[in-house]
Amino acid sequence: MAHRETNGSKLFITVLCMVAACSAVPISDLLDRASQRSDTLHSLSTTLTQDLNNHIPPVGWMMMPRPSTCHTSSLQTPNDKEQALQLSESDLLSLARSLLQAWQDPLVVLSNSANSLVHPSQSSISNKIRELQEHSKSLGDGLDILSGKMGPEAQAISSLPYRGSNDIGEDSISKLTNFHFLLSCFRRDSHKIDSFLKVLRCRAAKLQPEMC
Repeated sequence: MAHRETNGSKLFITVLCMVAACSAVPISDLLDRASQRSDTLHSLSTTLTQDLNNHIPPVGWMMMPRPSTCHTSSLQTPNDKEQALQLSESDLLSLARSLLQAWQDPLVVLSNSANSLVHPSQSSISNKIRELQEHSKSLGDGLDILSGKMGPEAQAISSLPYRGSNDIGEDSISKLTNFHFLLSCFRRDSHKIDSFLKVLRCRAAKLQPEMC
């Protein structure tokens, strides 16, 4: 399964590079491919979060940090679809790329921590985290290509450094709780990325806002 996903990611980037080089495919089609990839990323992160929900003990939920402490919370993003529709294409792509880049290091932390989780589906969770990394990398490479075709403003990226520890906890409950929190932050941001790219795709396809 992981091997097929890796090949799929390589194929995705190869196709994007080819069409960007020869301009054989319009931006609308590139955005469609990127939107499909971001949808997969968000769906996978949602499934992972659900896998963990039933195994967090009551004390773990009490220990759970607030969503406002996610390391990407300082980035000003639209609160809803209506606000997203007010932003330019360049701003939307810049926000999506900023959020995606901000998760390079935290995803490594999640991948390394998954091996020590006390969870009945530990092996499956570890494999899915690696899939998240692959999808995130391929989507990031694809968005880099798109930003190059959309101009300098789309290439701007806000720095959102991850300052959390590489060690997510000393005991099984704190590890599971902090793992769940970090993954929940990623799920929230992957939903934003997916929403921004869907708005961009609708605009490129010249669809009405209510259809986006």
